[in-house]
Amino acid sequence: MDTLIALVTADIVGTPAWLWLSFLAIVFILLAFDLGVLNKGDKELGIGESLRLSLFYIFVAMLFGGWVWYSRGADASMQYFTGYAIEKALSIDNVFVISLIFSYFAIPRIYQYRALVWGIIAVLVLRGIMIGVGAALVQEYDWVLLLFGAFLVATGIKMLIVKEGEQDISKNPVVRLLSRVLRVTPQLHGQRFIVRQPHPVTGKLVLWVTPLFLALVVINIADLVFAVDSVPAIFAITTDTYIVFTANIMAILGLRALYFALAAMVHRFEYLKYALALVLVFIGGKIFWNYFYGKLDPAVSLSVTLAMIAGGVVFSLWKTRKTGLGAH
Repeated sequence: MDTLIALVTADIVGTPAWLWLSFLAIVFILLAFDLGVLNKGDKELGIGESLRLSLFYIFVAMLFGGWVWYSRGADASMQYFTGYAIEKALSIDNVFVISLIFSYFAIPRIYQYRALVWGIIAVLVLRGIMIGVGAALVQEYDWVLLLFGAFLVATGIKMLIVKEGEQDISKNPVVRLLSRVLRVTPQLHGQRFIVRQPHPVTGKLVLWVTPLFLALVVINIADLVFAVDSVPAIFAITTDTYIVFTANIMAILGLRALYFALAAMVHRFEYLKYALALVLVFIGGKIFWNYFYGKLDPAVSLSVTLAMIAGGVVFSLWKTRKTGLGAH
């Protein structure tokens, strides 16, 4: 018993093990609920259900933020909410890319949700690795934060001045490589990622991957690319690994539910990109301010971040009010 108590109270990168285990248990329960209850059978998630489910995930994230406030204090809670808001807003950019990937592989909406939920498992591992590496670098070399800050400012300026071009998924090198090295079935097999089918030459039963599997892999690689922006952004808010990881994962969990509502109206958020660019410049600049002049009040960071994101959303909805939900 003493050994067990020692294990659960052990310090892991500044946070007791039981807090890490509690959070991972919450994630496991939510994933089991998603896969085992909400998506038990093949069905298409409608916009209304998507919004209700998204509100549920936001509610869970807010409750968790309240727990952070209770257990870690007001500053930690402010950092969590700021990180969550940034990750949530940056994740909206993923929606358009995910929609393109599903369209390219001709994945019906009825199969998309399960693929997105399974994708969370890979994201947990990939984001965990990236955050772990980032935390180790920041702890060993604090000047790395200045590199993060410069990267965020440069990324924000690029988003402001460089116009995004049309993306052709078929030209993606990952898609080309996977199509060459794997046996891919010409059609879907329900929600299955891997099937056994006869080899066209030998006739023996061999493993094939389905287009749904390719879509899942490409989506997770795209998420990894987006993480290159989002992980430095949240390290700019706090270097507390627990806050960085939990804010990241909470935002990602909710995005999967919100995808179906956002995919139908992503064109309405045309100007949110510029607000996100300003957020990245602000957060990058904040790193330099903290490094040379002292820590900025977390409440100020949260207020400015929320104001910019809210302003981008409201302005986008107002400017595109005549397009309606059906425009693309």
